[in-house]
Amino acid sequence: MSKQTAVRLPDELFERLNALAARTGRTATFYIREAVEEHLDELEDLYLAEDVLARRHAGDDKTLTLDELSRDLGLDN
Repeated sequence: MSKQTAVRLPDELFERLNALAARTGRTATFYIREAVEEHLDELEDLYLAEDVLARRHAGDDKTLTLDELSRDLGLDN
């Protein structure tokens, strides 16, 4: 099942999108969906990384050296 949403675009971007759609015979919706699908993973990763960094700077997350991690996992044979 798919859902519908509305997006407001600046005039220049809207014109570029429509020109691309006309040149290629695809719909503007196709290109909007492609752009969202391509960049959503990257945006989710970015915000996750920023959250982790903020917690790290606040001292809320513990970090280990490689030696400590190896020892804790029993890999320091």
